[in-house]
Amino acid sequence: MTKTIFSSLHREALLEEAQSEHFDLVIIGGGITGAGIALDAVSRGLKTLLVEKKDFAWGTSSRSTKLIHGGLRYLKQLEVKLVREVGSERAIVHKNARHIVIPEKMLLPIVEGGELGKTMSSLGLWVYDYLAGVKKKERRRMLNKAATLKREPMLRQDILKGGGIYYEYRTDDARLTIENLKSANERGAKCINYAEATSFEYTNDKISGLKIRDTINNTTYSINANKIVNATGPWVDDLRKMDSAKPSNKRLHLTKGIHVVVPHKKLPIKQAVYFDVEGDKRMIFAIPREGVTYMGTTDTNYKQQTDSPQTMKDDAQYVLDAVNQMFPSAHLSIDDITSSWAGLRPLIHEEGKSPSELSRKDEIFYSSSGLISIAGGKLTGYRKMAERVVDKVIKELKKSHDKRYDNLKACTTAQIRLSGGNFDSKRALKTFVSKRSGEVKQIGLGKKSVVKLAYKYGTNLDIIVDKAYELYANVSDADLRLHLAELWYGIHYEMCNNLCDYLIRRTGRLYFERDKLQKIYPLLADEMAKELGWTELQKTEAISEFEQEYEAVVAFKNNKISV
Repeated sequence: MTKTIFSSLHREALLEEAQSEHFDLVIIGGGITGAGIALDAVSRGLKTLLVEKKDFAWGTSSRSTKLIHGGLRYLKQLEVKLVREVGSERAIVHKNARHIVIPEKMLLPIVEGGELGKTMSSLGLWVYDYLAGVKKKERRRMLNKAATLKREPMLRQDILKGGGIYYEYRTDDARLTIENLKSANERGAKCINYAEATSFEYTNDKISGLKIRDTINNTTYSINANKIVNATGPWVDDLRKMDSAKPSNKRLHLTKGIHVVVPHKKLPIKQAVYFDVEGDKRMIFAIPREGVTYMGTTDTNYKQQTDSPQTMKDDAQYVLDAVNQMFPSAHLSIDDITSSWAGLRPLIHEEGKSPSELSRKDEIFYSSSGLISIAGGKLTGYRKMAERVVDKVIKELKKSHDKRYDNLKACTTAQIRLSGGNFDSKRALKTFVSKRSGEVKQIGLGKKSVVKLAYKYGTNLDIIVDKAYELYANVSDADLRLHLAELWYGIHYEMCNNLCDYLIRRTGRLYFERDKLQKIYPLLADEMAKELGWTELQKTEAISEFEQEYEAVVAFKNNKISV
């Protein structure tokens, strides 16, 4: 299959092409699960289309804890199989995307009154390492109280008994999604954002296609497909209701998780910490990152608008109280929060269970119309979830006795390096960064800028740097030049359609650099208007949309939220 163009300027052409083709598989949903399915399907030889009603990773896949982690707490629920699978998946995803899946030492303080004592914590971490197949140099290490405090002096000393060090993997969830989509695109899959599935089409009571609406231009298209997968996360049940066939009794149970961000100087922890919430059965992460510290998460039932989960003041205060109890010198308050995000977990409902007790296992739902829906699961296990779904799709396709499906490949995504991730080792990535840092000095870019680009785009940073060279003669300010080059890349290589796409899901800047955006976003809007041919009205609307998001991440501080 030939590579298609993954540019926002090519969206309409992709939709026109899609209408004239017949797909083996159409995936509805452009989060990490849908992206993983698209890459798996196209790499096995299926003609594949993915459509997303908003932007890629717009839902849960840009609002997680941003960890590829093994789910230590699931050991307490005896979900051994889940821990084993996501543990082994961590290593695979890291190998295939070293630029955005990075080993992170995690400190687990052992405290009086905590869920696990020293012996059980040590045993739990040992079992965790064993099930996850953790390599020797990353296995857990137990610490006494003094050694624990040396690693993190801010910890509460009166209840501290010791600690454990183990490894998780830090990531950018939205960038992991986009790199999967770019990799699928490189193999011939068509992946289109702002394309909403509005209805299904049927032949003999079986789904044979769907109508999609381009929400940017308000144009409708008819798509023909042999199989359709519903990978819409929290919207899975909404899409199942759109199907004329009676859905199964299984249903989703949505829970909300929030994260808050403070300047690192307000919580200057030396490393990531995962700790018990006093008087509760939950645990909280506090993770330093790029000049800030972010903390979360909550786990509460959610029955409001699926499109607009928001951080509420009570949510934020819960997290701050937990952090202040474990780090008593911090004295964090609502006023210290610079940004936040709220996401929904699409869990499988189990009668009588609290949100934290619900399993994180994934499950596939079938409809008599042929619709296949996937729900549940964790970010870490997305690749394996995709493999299971594509296995089911191929099994169904073979029932048609079409010989094209007889010799399809087995899943190969464990060996596929994601876009930008062509590094054989940590050393190779560091060598790449060092070399590029020396090369860009002549256009005023420092090593810090190159490092940030490398850990977002990997080898694709070369395209951005080339564009920065091109802009050198006309843009004197080095920071602005880099912003414009990165934005240009987002439009032409990552299907960015507006400021929110770029500043939230492609770069994460609204969450981690909100204080730096006030001056830059109007200039970025001017550039997007030129690149995308916006009218003044379209530019005004794009700015207004971003400004709403800019305020929404801190709206709870002034009780301005309306739900």
